[in-house]
Amino acid sequence: MRKNTSRLLAVAVTAALAATPLAASAVPAAATTSSAATDSFYTYDGSAPLASFEPGTVLKTRTLPYHIVGLPTPVTAIQLLYRTTDAQGRPAANVTTVVRSLTGDSSKAVSYQSFYDSLDPQDSPSRAVAGDLSLGGLIPNAESLFLIPALTQGYNIVIPDTEGQSADFAAGPEYGTNTLDSIRAAVRSGATGMNADTRFGLLGYSGGAIATNWAAALAPSYAPDVNARLVGFTEGGLMVAPAHNLKYVDGSLAWSGVIPMAVIGVSRSFGIDLKPYLSDYGLSVYRQLEQGSIIDAVGHYPGLTWKKMAKPQYADPNSVPAFVDAVNRNNLGSAPTPTVPGQIAQGNGGVLEGTFANPAGIGTGDGVMVAGDVRALARQYCATGNGRITYQQYDLLSHLGAAVAWAPSAFVWLNDRFAGRPAPTDCGHIPAGNDLTPERPTAS
Repeated sequence: MRKNTSRLLAVAVTAALAATPLAASAVPAAATTSSAATDSFYTYDGSAPLASFEPGTVLKTRTLPYHIVGLPTPVTAIQLLYRTTDAQGRPAANVTTVVRSLTGDSSKAVSYQSFYDSLDPQDSPSRAVAGDLSLGGLIPNAESLFLIPALTQGYNIVIPDTEGQSADFAAGPEYGTNTLDSIRAAVRSGATGMNADTRFGLLGYSGGAIATNWAAALAPSYAPDVNARLVGFTEGGLMVAPAHNLKYVDGSLAWSGVIPMAVIGVSRSFGIDLKPYLSDYGLSVYRQLEQGSIIDAVGHYPGLTWKKMAKPQYADPNSVPAFVDAVNRNNLGSAPTPTVPGQIAQGNGGVLEGTFANPAGIGTGDGVMVAGDVRALARQYCATGNGRITYQQYDLLSHLGAAVAWAPSAFVWLNDRFAGRPAPTDCGHIPAGNDLTPERPTAS
């Protein structure tokens, strides 16, 4: 069974990566949304204030065929509009998708966090499942293949729109609350077949890893009821300290397009206006990507730097206090330690994807994520009470390649947690990492 699972997931992740940024950059922008912009399901229109509902409350339910690239399949999807909390702590409504176990087993479920990485709400997984098409939505469409090994083993699948309905790109805490309240909603809904005894595993790569780790970190305080039913979290290609990532990708050949996406995402998520700090060129890029996805950014701005984006007096990103505050709020090094077992994987061959930087105090990574940050986080978890952490670093693999190596082992690891086997540990053997201390503002 384990070998079959590994083969299925390896095939699935390889196929899914065909729609990730470096591959999809060659896809023509012909795909357009069909009904996403006018779909009333996404709007809470009840008479009671949204704040009057507990997080995780189901507000609407619908059942529809699971679509892949706009085509209906025999698989049935249940979508829930539920109450959650955004990056600024405000009540919000969000959507999650549930695929029930093919065997009718209500005891186990996987919360799969997508790496759809977009500033356009129409690129979310739930829209793709509902049959809407967009260029950025190619990623969640391809990720549907991840369902195969889970469904064949009787798991229920929950797929939250981790970025919320405003597409708050890279807002880690909001990714976490959206994920946790998605699980609450899935359990509370009578349509999903799950109940208070259903156990969950968290699974995600890249942007999905951000959601997975923040959910695991916030669960004990924000959602102790969910934390009690978690068997563990497994993730790869993780962003830990966003300020480090921006310095690492600065001037890179492919991943430098993440810089303007981060500026836009931070502005939107935390309600701050960073446009006054941008140069004319920076404003032009900002406008180009304001509703863009990772497919529109990666590989489209080779050599882009923060200095090119900013006015001369703000050449140091730390000279913008609001930006520093926002990236610090997204620093997992300052977040609580998860209390459940975790498997963390990270590539370190970023030169394969055109990132040659090795900044002092930051080091190398997979092309977009910083390996030293991930090591430091894993060591921090070990040192602060969670001794059930495993860490695997792929020194010869980049961001895309590491996903292929991680995915099969991730599901084997999750299967063991559901089976009640003792969680392995690498604590005491993880190499030293970076300093995750929050950034300090500097004078402009």
